[in-house]
Amino acid sequence: MQMSLHNARLKRQSVYDTLFRNLTRLAAFGVLVLLAAILTSLVMGSMPAIHAFGFGFLTTPDWDPVNDKFGALIPIVGTLVTSVIALVIAIPVSFGIALFLTELSPRVLRRPLGVAIELLAGIPSIIYGMWGLFVFAPLFADHIEPWLNQHIGTLPYIGPFFSGPPMGIGILTASIILAIMVIPFIASVMRDVFDVVPTMLKESAYGLGSTTWEVMLSIVLPYTKVGVAGGIMLGLGRALGETMAVTFVIGNSHELSKSLLNPGNSISSSLANEFTEAFGELYTASLIELGLILFFITFVVLSLARYMLYKLGQREGKAA
Repeated sequence: MQMSLHNARLKRQSVYDTLFRNLTRLAAFGVLVLLAAILTSLVMGSMPAIHAFGFGFLTTPDWDPVNDKFGALIPIVGTLVTSVIALVIAIPVSFGIALFLTELSPRVLRRPLGVAIELLAGIPSIIYGMWGLFVFAPLFADHIEPWLNQHIGTLPYIGPFFSGPPMGIGILTASIILAIMVIPFIASVMRDVFDVVPTMLKESAYGLGSTTWEVMLSIVLPYTKVGVAGGIMLGLGRALGETMAVTFVIGNSHELSKSLLNPGNSISSSLANEFTEAFGELYTASLIELGLILFFITFVVLSLARYMLYKLGQREGKAA
């Protein structure tokens, strides 16, 4: 009797395991199917623009809906420049926040500060955009941009990037707002992965006379490099695809300028501003192709990040 009950329990458990395995497999393949469906719809929707402009669409700065002349160069440059500058600002700040919360902060402040950082990630992007337009941009135009013009705008080589009329809105303003938006994401991930480093490893390094910086550089970062890279990629994905905040402060100008203080445009802001007003098949297809280009940029960036982590792992294996 007990043997039959045991066999029935095992058989039932086997059925549950099979069901669970199939459900997880279905969920995994469902994501791939959804991704393929999105890519297919973008390609099909952008076919008129692809046939009309070809690869010249990527290198043409023109954007003239009246004469059906479209090019993606300015939105592509704006997207890449704002995202790169945002990461250049956000990564060291996020690292400093994570370092302080995990190693230097008094224990009583760690949880409140950590919750405050995570709450910043929950603020809607339109709030960041409104704050950037009505609060940050006027302060930036009155106090920061004149200083940049006087002290950096006159320097050789880098001067042209920081010269121009102090309007407050532009590529640099959008980059700073993006940096403020992605800092909570990167800092939260860094803090979480820093917390999983075994205490014994850090205490051993401290016992050998290492400073806090040496422990972070030689122990914590090598141990958590995959998690840190994942947090940075999460922030980069947010920066590449951010729409409303960038739309408020980037200026939405289809002009290619060397100065970071001048207005520009990005792929997401172009879509937000013009998609509802697009008329004609070619205009709509050009906007959809912009979305396809953004999809491709994100895919390439994430693939390069994964490849970099793979090569780092191989290098560590050879060293060992």
